[in-house]
Amino acid sequence: MKDGFIRAAAATPDIKVADCGYNADRIIELIKQAAAENASLVVFPELCITGYTCGDLFLQKVLLDGAKKALVKIAEETAGCDLLAFVGLPFEADGKLYNCAAAINKGNIIGFVPKKNIPAYSEFYETRHFAQWQGGNITVKCAGGKDDDERYKPYACFGDMLFECDKIPELVIGVEICEDFWIPEPPSGGLATAGATVICNLSASDEVIGKSEYREQLVKSQSARCVCGYIYADAGTGESTQDLIFSGHNFIAENGTIIGESRKFTTGLTFGEIDLHRIVSERRRMNTFEVGNSSGSKRNGYDSCKFSITPKNIELKRSFPPMPFVPTNKNDLNSRCEEILIMQAAGLAARLRHIGCKNAVIGLSGGLDSTLALIVAVHAFDMLGLDRKGILTVTMPCFGTTNRTKNNALSLADAYGATLKEIDITASVRQHFTDIGQDESVTDVTFENSQARERTQVIMDIANKTGGIVIGTGDLSELALGWATYNGDHMSMYGVNAGVPKTLVRHLVSYESANTEDKQLSEVLSDILATPVSPELLPPAEGEISQKTEDIVGPYELHDFFLYYMVRCGFPPQKILRIAEQSFSGRFDRDTIKKWLTVFLKRFFSQQFKRSCLPDGPKVGSVTLSPRGDWRMPSDACVKLWLENLQ
Repeated sequence: MKDGFIRAAAATPDIKVADCGYNADRIIELIKQAAAENASLVVFPELCITGYTCGDLFLQKVLLDGAKKALVKIAEETAGCDLLAFVGLPFEADGKLYNCAAAINKGNIIGFVPKKNIPAYSEFYETRHFAQWQGGNITVKCAGGKDDDERYKPYACFGDMLFECDKIPELVIGVEICEDFWIPEPPSGGLATAGATVICNLSASDEVIGKSEYREQLVKSQSARCVCGYIYADAGTGESTQDLIFSGHNFIAENGTIIGESRKFTTGLTFGEIDLHRIVSERRRMNTFEVGNSSGSKRNGYDSCKFSITPKNIELKRSFPPMPFVPTNKNDLNSRCEEILIMQAAGLAARLRHIGCKNAVIGLSGGLDSTLALIVAVHAFDMLGLDRKGILTVTMPCFGTTNRTKNNALSLADAYGATLKEIDITASVRQHFTDIGQDESVTDVTFENSQARERTQVIMDIANKTGGIVIGTGDLSELALGWATYNGDHMSMYGVNAGVPKTLVRHLVSYESANTEDKQLSEVLSDILATPVSPELLPPAEGEISQKTEDIVGPYELHDFFLYYMVRCGFPPQKILRIAEQSFSGRFDRDTIKKWLTVFLKRFFSQQFKRSCLPDGPKVGSVTLSPRGDWRMPSDACVKLWLENLQ
């Protein structure tokens, strides 16, 4: 099981109501197909062996015997399949008839899970035929009387249980059946806190207008709440009879995200690769997710049923978005941008209100980050009803400043109605070079950082002079890489962009450009978006920017990808490399990704000292590097293990 992934399948067979033999053959075909596709787990719909819509035929011994015979046939004919399968059937136990999920593993029927919540409303009348399981465990005979055949285990556990894989300890499976999932407190909650990392739902949910969207919301919500993989297998069109229509709408979800979905009114298999390592890691991170202790063969009252499958190193077909911080849907992206801008502005407004401040100072370079900081300041001042003239933008040209960025800074301040001040810091920096004995022709780190620190000193002193606060411009990606001058652009009095990664900064500025009626503002924002990212600390080449950040530290698109999957998901570098190869296929090859991932790891570990003393700034997403918030890391932690993992 490389990197924690298992392939799971939700199966909707083409069935005929009450034709157990036909249905068994279709189920066998799909189990074998799932095994051929290296699936470790396959889930079928509720009562799929008989059909869900049999009505009073469920009370006929002929149908019940046919279902049991078909179950044994399915087990025998899939004995060579290295997976665990769940199929639905009516099964009699202790004189009562139950709606059950039967677990099949390598020729053996290893357990039955009965449905706990039996609906009797609207189109459902299951209480007419099925008993409600009250809890506990019994043993039932299930293998067709083959007590003398050593290949088959004639008895199985029946009741409340968890299915535990002998070779993959992270794979613990719980089962609920259709209505169990729709009630206020589904069994999956108890199963998850007892240790289940994957929940299987055998369902027969008929189709009515609007139900599919609600069904999807429930699957996503329950997988998120339980921090688990969730496989939802729905009955298909073969069940459609009399007044009911079934569509076979299947889902596979992981922790709130749909990773596999079938088209409605189709049959067959829907695959998804569930990341067990991420599920376990996420639960480990959440101290409020308490997994109960095992006691003998029980977990929180659930019997433990062992099964065996061989771990498989599957080829990933699951997609990972190359820009995890940026929604792929345009409407979602616009909504996200609007929400983030409001959050940033609200955070700054709260700080200004608390300290009774009506002035803000921003070092405006004409680049993306300082542009976003100004946008946020404008929104915050508008929220508070303050005059935008209280936003003092300071442009401070020096050795690396180009006419393009300087003019954009001037135009931007004018378009927003902010106060603009131009202070050329060249003479001040040269005096500083003289004081410390720096040769101006040596364009080293001292040459660069002297400019950054001079700019910070200027705006800090102006803030003191005007009774304002300095608004920081550095973003989350720069903090991750340590791409900031310590006590230079690294420092401010409130860092509005501290929670926003570089890939998202661009979209926020673009959103502002698209939603303004001011033509001048839209034009300058568009040109800023087209300007290469640069600190502009080295002299221009023929008037153009000579120092391009991504040529030095690597593409921000890759670094944001590394940041998300390392910090948010806890993935090891080897796994990040694997999924990055897939996500950036055709754009970056393996060697390029590995090169920049190595750079990311080295810089991320070596630059923690800068993050350990960050100014306050709003948390806007699930990834933040504030030492007071989600990320607490020793400044002198060693990167060796992570680099070894990457190799």
